[in-house]
Amino acid sequence: MTVHVTLLGKPGCHLCDDARATVQRVLVDHPSVRFDERSILDDADLLERYVEEIPVVLIDDRVHTIWRVDESRLRAALAEAGA
Repeated sequence: MTVHVTLLGKPGCHLCDDARATVQRVLVDHPSVRFDERSILDDADLLERYVEEIPVVLIDDRVHTIWRVDESRLRAALAEAGA
């Protein structure tokens, strides 16, 4: 089963930029993980749900973290997910 990581954010969000950098750094060691990024501005449901909480990192569509991404915690979660 392929593990899927999604970063939810929006343009111009410095915390989103920081989260993206951390996720990308971690995913270098997990080449089988699928990664995508979505802007909450492109989806009314995501905007309503996460407007005050971005960035959000989802692992297999479940919230892993909100606001700040801890590299060690993300690595552990990916290992637990089988990535």
